[in-house]
Amino acid sequence: MRIHNFGSMGVNPYRRQFDQEMQAKKPVVKQGQDKVEISATAKELQQISQWTVEHQEKVRKLKEQVQNGTYQIDPAAIAKSIYKFYFEN
Repeated sequence: MRIHNFGSMGVNPYRRQFDQEMQAKKPVVKQGQDKVEISATAKELQQISQWTVEHQEKVRKLKEQVQNGTYQIDPAAIAKSIYKFYFEN
């Protein structure tokens, strides 16, 4: 009985080296770049709203009044607010 291509299984080491060199020489195909799109609503949310600016100014003024000792509590307004919260909602 005769066995051909024993051990090498017909693999040509020179061909493998040639294939590797050809792969290295191939031009690199540039993949499409990633893109991010932000919706108009998201852009709008990113902007500082007018309400936020007004709120920050109000908080700053109240802090200043508390630190100066000039902040005055209106008991009638507090009572009215409590009444509305519990009985009118």
